[in-house]
Amino acid sequence: MKYRVQVEVLPRRGILDPQGRAVADALRTLGFADVEEVHLGRHLVVELAAASADAARASVTAMCERLLANPVTEQFVVGAAETA
Repeated sequence: MKYRVQVEVLPRRGILDPQGRAVADALRTLGFADVEEVHLGRHLVVELAAASADAARASVTAMCERLLANPVTEQFVVGAAETA
């Protein structure tokens, strides 16, 4: 069966995020004074064939651990597997 799994990859807390800081500064300059921090990351959508939704999520998690996210500087969240 074919599944679609969404993944969010973000910098780990405490890791320098110059892009996020620049966006936060720009938002404050535009009058959004309540903005404290912005973290820029990546949104990925992986479509794959798998035997089950659990197998699809496990496969995408392994992809993140091995390639899609840098374990030293980034964290990731794997969403639910939906039929594609």
